[in-house]
Amino acid sequence: MKVLQVSAEIFPLLKTGGLADVAGALPAALMAAGCAVRVLLPGFAPILADLRDDTTLAELTAPWGDVVRVRQGVLTSLGVHAYVLDAPQLYQRAGTPYEDAQRQPHHDNHLRFALLGWVAAQLACGLDRHWQPAVLHSHDWHAGLTSAYLAFGPAKGRRVATVFTVHNLAYQGVFAPIHFYDLGLPAQAFAVNGLEFHGQLSFMKAGLYYSDHLTTVSPSYAQEIQTPEQGCGLDGLLRVRAHDLSGILNAVDEAVWNPAHDAAITAKFEAKKPAGKARCKAALQQALGLAVQADAPLFGVVSRLTEQKGLHLVLAALDALVARGGQLVVLGTGDAALEAAFTARAAARPEAVSVRIGYDEAYAHRIFSATDVTLVPSRFEPCGLTQMYGFKYGSLPLVHRVGGLADTVVDCALENLADGSANGFVFTEFTQQALERAMRRALALYARPTEWRSVRQRAMQQPLGWDQAAAQYAALYRQLVAS
Repeated sequence: MKVLQVSAEIFPLLKTGGLADVAGALPAALMAAGCAVRVLLPGFAPILADLRDDTTLAELTAPWGDVVRVRQGVLTSLGVHAYVLDAPQLYQRAGTPYEDAQRQPHHDNHLRFALLGWVAAQLACGLDRHWQPAVLHSHDWHAGLTSAYLAFGPAKGRRVATVFTVHNLAYQGVFAPIHFYDLGLPAQAFAVNGLEFHGQLSFMKAGLYYSDHLTTVSPSYAQEIQTPEQGCGLDGLLRVRAHDLSGILNAVDEAVWNPAHDAAITAKFEAKKPAGKARCKAALQQALGLAVQADAPLFGVVSRLTEQKGLHLVLAALDALVARGGQLVVLGTGDAALEAAFTARAAARPEAVSVRIGYDEAYAHRIFSATDVTLVPSRFEPCGLTQMYGFKYGSLPLVHRVGGLADTVVDCALENLADGSANGFVFTEFTQQALERAMRRALALYARPTEWRSVRQRAMQQPLGWDQAAAQYAALYRQLVAS
């Protein structure tokens, strides 16, 4: 079965969050499950630089006038066939894929990502006469117009099955209504039953409305987004489409996240031979100027610094953690106020708190390898990969019971310790007090080394690879194509 994956970023070439990890790992897993997978990506510089044996498939003019050269070749880093949109005027810019150097959204983001969906629809309708997908699988708002363009495209109907995966409903690609007229879609598409969202234009809603099937990145999140609390204004549409909505839990690329083979960490280790983890911890403590104490529980945060991630709770609980002998290392970037607050706390307690603003993939691996606990106290979390990376590296996750965190982490309560299901620490109420109680449970278990090592070993040995998720996607594709 031929599947075209459409996404804005892909690991290891371009990453701003978990979307890239999924987009990078899923094609190989699907190919192992019997699918023939190609990817469609915007022509950001790292992606174009990785493309080899490339040729020009077509030169097209978008409805709004931008010219794009559709190149095809193989991504060296992934070994996957790719179509890449070569449009320097849209993608060769300073800043991130979505924001300029001043952290403001690019003024023409609606065009930059509409082009992604528009070309995907052209490919579905035969642009490449040698390869036409049976399934279009689009990821998040950046690819949200794919199914809309297909619905109103030259074929006047769906010639392929369409799947749209929501990675985070809070980021919706909402634009002023005047931009609708740039997109080349008919007027009827700007309606309640279409792209219109409270008078605005929503790429996310386009994906939710026009796609044949919707998935989220965890079963719990699929249920949560049908509620007013987490539906972000789209819960009504999602309830209407509940029979076309399913949750497929994300997984980990175990070729990338594996402490037994990780070149980025100080010492390699594995579940049954964990000695290297202590060396990783001591090396990171020393490098960061933290007190080099093997018995000091080291907590880690690798995250976007946003309110969604619950990091204001971490700031509020930090004094209590340090007072009980804990240490904290933080890597992330995001909200300026949170960046400043964490930086100030590190300056005040350099022996116990270290903060690095920014993102560094290798350094993230070092943090997971060194820490005892990975903090993921998110207000909401569609899936979360951070807690899974924690599992792989023996850094027990401490999480808020929500979304994919609820689907993956089992609290170290007595009954769960007794039956062997415990693999982390969970709090239910989204409050500082609840977080502090979970921290105290973590500290109490850490003070019992034999039990800690037992839980850590079980956590590290969990199967977290992409085989199961890929099998679920492949089954879904077959069902849609057959219907």
